[in-house]
Amino acid sequence: MSKDQKVRFLQELHKPQWQWENKKSIWKDQNISLQTKMKLLYALIYSIFLYACESWTLTAELQRKIQTTELRCLRRVLGIPYNTHTTEEVRRTITQHVNHYEDLLTIVKKRKLRWYGHVIRSNGLSKTILQGTVQGKRKRGRQKRKWTHNITEWTKKTFAETQAVAHNPELWTRLVHQSLTVAPLRP
Repeated sequence: MSKDQKVRFLQELHKPQWQWENKKSIWKDQNISLQTKMKLLYALIYSIFLYACESWTLTAELQRKIQTTELRCLRRVLGIPYNTHTTEEVRRTITQHVNHYEDLLTIVKKRKLRWYGHVIRSNGLSKTILQGTVQGKRKRGRQKRKWTHNITEWTKKTFAETQAVAHNPELWTRLVHQSLTVAPLRP
């Protein structure tokens, strides 16, 4: 991740906190149900956080930051102090009260995989860039993690195989679903 990307990501990371402060009275209100608060969380906070997440290259550090942000938001919605309960207790509480809970990391992975299929089926500049057919030389030293490494890691297929499967929308949708159910959600 380049320095500019890191700065941009950290700015995105702090936007939900800013939004959170504006809506503090909603999160503390005892008359609003947990399900309603979760819907508001997705609409008001996660939507801002996930803006352009399809372009992120997920490293271990970035995944940890996504999980930290998610857990911070969930603790605030539940009104759980940071020092009283473990992460698993927070997740268990959420899954007990909210039907079909999907964590942020899974949402990011799903969006990236869907966008990849869309780009591979199109014929534009984004496909040319994604396939790495732009002229130029590589830098010396260890190469940085590429955006496509996430795709091949999650699908457990080579880049050429994922391109072939992505041309068929039904097969690609099935592969995306398989990849998200089989792949571990936590690094």
